[in-house]
Amino acid sequence: MAETAAAISNLGYVVLGVKDLGAWADFAHNLMGFQIASRDDGNALALRMDEYMQRIVLEKNEADDIQEAGWEFETEDELNRYAAQLRERGITVTQGDRDYRARRRVEKLYYCEDPNGYRHAFYFGPEIAQMTNPFRSNVMRGAGFETGSLGIGHILTTANNYGESVDFYRSAMGLRVSDYIREERAPGIVVDATFMHTKTGRHHSLATAAIPGPKRLNHLMVQVKEMDDVGLAYDRCTAAGVPMFLHLGHHPNDQMFSFYVQTPSGFALEYGYGGIVIDDATWKVVNYSKMSDWGHKRTPPVPA
Repeated sequence: MAETAAAISNLGYVVLGVKDLGAWADFAHNLMGFQIASRDDGNALALRMDEYMQRIVLEKNEADDIQEAGWEFETEDELNRYAAQLRERGITVTQGDRDYRARRRVEKLYYCEDPNGYRHAFYFGPEIAQMTNPFRSNVMRGAGFETGSLGIGHILTTANNYGESVDFYRSAMGLRVSDYIREERAPGIVVDATFMHTKTGRHHSLATAAIPGPKRLNHLMVQVKEMDDVGLAYDRCTAAGVPMFLHLGHHPNDQMFSFYVQTPSGFALEYGYGGIVIDDATWKVVNYSKMSDWGHKRTPPVPA
């Protein structure tokens, strides 16, 4: 019997290169509800969302953009087989050394480069906090973030070459298409996006689109377990005068109720509730003509 191909479990972490760690600490902790896990002498900041010791890593960097997406595997065997699969497809794969693994707080790690200029890391064995050190948010009222087997949320990255990017994520990385959205924003201007999921089924862990913009990362999405936390976070952001990219609204494909707020790095953070989980046995891929079926009113971004 042929061996089943190894598959990514979920998007387990992201690394962002940011200019202003202080602004990010205030934004993440006091407005978004993340817990600051550790600081590294002004060079890095780690954020917690759950029992993992870090989920979002902020590294001092002038790019103000995504640097790395970390993809989790359930077993070491699956991780090793996956790295071998990538090499068989002609992808250059490097194994992370001890220092790299220590920074990412994982047992084993491989990585490769994305066609759009950032890194994908594939890992096993994340570091979990002691029971005496549970996740705590100083502003969230509900049960916290929706993570677990679904991972931290999703990223939407822009594509230098849309066709090449979609092929890389599908054929090389093995992500599965959830659906498409092709929206005509203005006569002759069409936003074309492909949404892809991992084997644990969050509607999409990665999406890519042919959209203009100075950043590789269009937005990072995190999901909360209770709807009230979306409204409360929205109120905190508006009271603090933080610019909104998209006000409260709802997506037709993943059924997410959310808003998009401008981060200190200029890209967006989508803060949502209610995203669906895909069952591949019954899922049907479709094409939507609208990014949002209501709300998500746009406001122009403020330069970072």
